[in-house]
Amino acid sequence: QLQLVESGGGLVQPGGSLRLSCAASGSTLDYFAIGWFRQAPGKEREGVSCISSGGGRTNYAYSVKGRFTISRDNAKNTVYLQMNSLKPEDTAVYYCVAARILGGCHQLLGHEYDYWGQGTQVTVST
Repeated sequence: QLQLVESGGGLVQPGGSLRLSCAASGSTLDYFAIGWFRQAPGKEREGVSCISSGGGRTNYAYSVKGRFTISRDNAKNTVYLQMNSLKPEDTAVYYCVAARILGGCHQLLGHEYDYWGQGTQVTVST
């Protein structure tokens, strides 16, 4: 059973940066497309970014495009989300998600991802 553990969240001022990490265990990430979703209280869950199993394809929500970068290191079984120029509206719990598929990351649809981490809180102050 694949397990995902996020880390790197915290409190940051607007304009600041954070790097989230998603450490996987139980299976090699070579077989998985990986995504990041976020959810704030009272708001819909939002797909933030994804990366294909081989790392050759990425997608981003328009709201974060140009500010966030997703990457993966399959040798370390870890996926990262570099978040720059953070805004208060980026405040949310961020979840690392995985879909057992070769390739993938054609869309950011939550139901495609079977494995979810516990989430890490990102708070961007005003």
